[in-house]
Amino acid sequence: MRKVREILHEDYLRSLMFGLQDGIVSTTGVVVGISTGVSDKAIIVLAALVAVTVEASSMAAGQYSSEKAVHQLDKSGKHTDSLFVGALIMFLSYLMGGTFSIIPILLFDQPIARIFAILSAFFGLFIVGYIKGYLVEHRPLRSAIELFIIGSITTTVGIIVGYLLKV
Repeated sequence: MRKVREILHEDYLRSLMFGLQDGIVSTTGVVVGISTGVSDKAIIVLAALVAVTVEASSMAAGQYSSEKAVHQLDKSGKHTDSLFVGALIMFLSYLMGGTFSIIPILLFDQPIARIFAILSAFFGLFIVGYIKGYLVEHRPLRSAIELFIIGSITTTVGIIVGYLLKV
């Protein structure tokens, strides 16, 4: 891991962590919310795949645009990261994060799929948080718990909205 710390540009680390976390949290919110309100597996899978692809694309575009603004604002030249690489990392990490809750939906039927999606997302958040803490050399377990709590709150919002708007 030390080698990763040495070669991973801080802006790429930001893209990676943001993409993974948001991909897990947002996709789980969509999957759990939709599966709480709708029982048709095809609709749940379609909604999840559409959401994760659109959101990954949007996040990559936002990463590119916002980082470009930072590069343009910085007259010192200290920002040496590639805008394209940062956007690509954001896109791929968001998609990867989304798979934590999509795979259980594909493999299992409701309602057990929803439970496995939540557990898988929580596991993913915990692992991503731990790795982040390890990479930045700052309390990996605390980082893991923090990300776990953030994901729990967001997933709960998805469940509540899905339940209230059940069709």
